[in-house]
Amino acid sequence: MKIKKMTYSRVLLLLISAVVYSSCEQYIDIDEYVYDKTTIDTIFVSKTKTFEYIIGTAALLKNESNFVGDWDYRADFPSGMGSDEAIQPWVNWDHAGSCLVVDQVTPRDTKNVNPWPDYYKGIRKANIILARIDGNPELTDAELRDYKGLAHFLRAYFYYSLVRLYGPVPILPDEPFDTDASVESTSYERSSYDDCVEYICANMEQAAQLLPRDRGIAYQYMPTKGAAMAAIARMRLYSASPLYNGNTFYANWTRKDGTPFISQTADPKRWGKAAAAFKRIIDLEKYQLYTTPKIVNSRGTGTLELPNTNDPNLKTRNFPAGAADIDPYRSYKSIFDGSVTPESNPELIYFCDEANINNRFSFPSKQGGNSTLSVPKDVVDQFRMADGRLFSDATDEEKSWEAVGTGLTFSENYVLTAERARMDDNREPRYYASIGFNHCFWPGTAYTGSGSDVTNMNVTYYKDGNARGSDFNYNRTGYTVRKWANQEDNRDYWGKSKQKTYPIFRYAEVLLGYVEAMNEMSDSYTDEVTGITVTRDVAQMVKYFNEIRYRSGLPGITVAEASDYATMKSLIKHERQIEFFFEDHRYYDLRRWMDAPEVMRKPVTGLDVTAKRAERASFYTMKIWNTETAMKRVWHNKMYFFPISQNVLDKNGKLVQNPGWN
Repeated sequence: MKIKKMTYSRVLLLLISAVVYSSCEQYIDIDEYVYDKTTIDTIFVSKTKTFEYIIGTAALLKNESNFVGDWDYRADFPSGMGSDEAIQPWVNWDHAGSCLVVDQVTPRDTKNVNPWPDYYKGIRKANIILARIDGNPELTDAELRDYKGLAHFLRAYFYYSLVRLYGPVPILPDEPFDTDASVESTSYERSSYDDCVEYICANMEQAAQLLPRDRGIAYQYMPTKGAAMAAIARMRLYSASPLYNGNTFYANWTRKDGTPFISQTADPKRWGKAAAAFKRIIDLEKYQLYTTPKIVNSRGTGTLELPNTNDPNLKTRNFPAGAADIDPYRSYKSIFDGSVTPESNPELIYFCDEANINNRFSFPSKQGGNSTLSVPKDVVDQFRMADGRLFSDATDEEKSWEAVGTGLTFSENYVLTAERARMDDNREPRYYASIGFNHCFWPGTAYTGSGSDVTNMNVTYYKDGNARGSDFNYNRTGYTVRKWANQEDNRDYWGKSKQKTYPIFRYAEVLLGYVEAMNEMSDSYTDEVTGITVTRDVAQMVKYFNEIRYRSGLPGITVAEASDYATMKSLIKHERQIEFFFEDHRYYDLRRWMDAPEVMRKPVTGLDVTAKRAERASFYTMKIWNTETAMKRVWHNKMYFFPISQNVLDKNGKLVQNPGWN
């Protein structure tokens, strides 16, 4: 039996026959059965029931792949569309990300995004586990350590998930509430953001000390020591960032005792804490970036030749000092498309196994989709040229709409059609791994029916193109997300899709987080817990940043670039945008950096999808789109934090709403 903590499978709840959920009138929404002490006593004298109780606690977390995944009209919060990464036409159908960016979310209508009650229910259950588990006679010492580690991890992860979305939240007492707790005694004021961070990190530290370093395949989805460390590192990076570290914008947002919810004095040591937290994971020597070997075959479909650049290491040295021995496209794409199993991927630190990310909204209509998931042109243009140049630095010919005229197949099965525009040619491997563009080839070979034109499609987004589902279901910008699609996937009724793994934490985040934190440091820092000393080490910044670049088949940065703070900061932000495209990072990065006002006020750009195939030159004309509600993005500073549901506020008189949402 395995705990699928991050799959949150509804099926797992069936295992917990003793648990019957119901809500009370308190904002924590405590499940009724925990008041039955006889039931609780029965659970915590049984190893099996205790484990099932832990599973039930984990099941209260959201399946995080839904945040960027196969959305229906009432999906979990999709941060891909809550940022600048994509748009969907349906705004008025309770699609939280699209509704947020056009200011249609309110405290009384949070578009079905209200994890607060379930997460506090999970916190209470984790508290119960920690209060009762020591008395379980059936657990070995090793099992007791593991189960307590899981409980600490879950308690911290519930808080982390709340803080990430809402900002500071109430920290409850670790002791479970009495059965006769009143509404007043279970109502708590929000803690400061810093106190939340310290509490989360303290619990994750306890989890790191208790959880095993490795798990067998049967238990691979359970959190490990590395997962707890990764959560600490991300939390420390957020805490050091401008939104939370000396942000005087929130000077008047205070607790009842006058303590600011957000620190008003910038503390540069926070960057050191973050850097040390990431370095600690590197020093585990457990994780590494996933790569696949260079493909050499007689068919001419092997690994693309690496470009000529000013970086001699790219083509002459093996990974991680270069890319001579790897296939950059497959090395990146395989992380997301289901072609490699989790146990074979050393980059994964924590992940969902039952990932719901086969986006039918990106697939063409004949392959069971409707192509509505649309990536703005200015986002697409952030992907570099194959030799590492910015797309903005490409020549006019390279940016041309004209067809290349010759096809190309590389990495064995990725096909570039002859009809592709020059602007879609000679781009970095992550472009082809992530973006679906006009005249992009979609094999869809898992189709088993007898229909025609369902496989090996040259997909087009013209007004009379073959991607459209209807006059409403069509792509709005000429680009879509292909990151999670396998070459074999076909969403048609007679098709199949590979099971995907959704990374919550992966090693690339550790490397880029470490580099970002180091870049912000001015003095050395020694961590009190681990004894790790970190400083702004340019050599290490170049080394770890270039691992990301080389895995992507791009030239590395230089010592001169890394030595310049402003240059490096810009490079880091740009690299995160591309490396973590559609992985639930961009929404939070834009906020913690306080870049959201500038980015989210930019208009939505795209190609002219009103042009027909015979009007190819017109189609490839970049336009600003504001014809539909989803395109009319705005930014208000209240959007730094998501609003707390009014239903939650009504049940706790001590809570205050996030600024601007009253």
